[in-house]
Amino acid sequence: MTAEPNTQTHSPSESPKWLKPFAWLMVVWNLMGVMAFFMHVMITPEQLAAMPEAEQALYQNAASWVVIVFAIAVFAGTAGSLALALGQPLAFPLLTASLIAVLLQQVHSFILQDSLAVYGSAALIMPAIVLFFAVVLVIVAKRFTTK
Repeated sequence: MTAEPNTQTHSPSESPKWLKPFAWLMVVWNLMGVMAFFMHVMITPEQLAAMPEAEQALYQNAASWVVIVFAIAVFAGTAGSLALALGQPLAFPLLTASLIAVLLQQVHSFILQDSLAVYGSAALIMPAIVLFFAVVLVIVAKRFTTK
């Protein structure tokens, strides 16, 4: 007799006690991303001029599609985290879209723009944290939301 893999999802009543607090914490985390998005798109010419020239160039030479991807990452992440907190199955596709958008942002930043040349290796810390939480959220959503 072979054991079948556990492929079933869990109902909210079967969810672990840590899930809701974690999901609400991730709502707050993603709302900080939303704030960063608005700070990015609402930057004033004076704020841009105050940046070092290399940073100004990164900002000004960024592909226009990256702003859309940034919006998808933070808004889908926030909505997906909220759906996860409420035990809604929509959490998984929203968080998957957010993860894909995060990956696209990082490809743009680190490969297409080579932002490491401007910011140095310390610039990897926040993107690594963002990627970590995006991956964890997708895994948790896949496991603990109903179909």
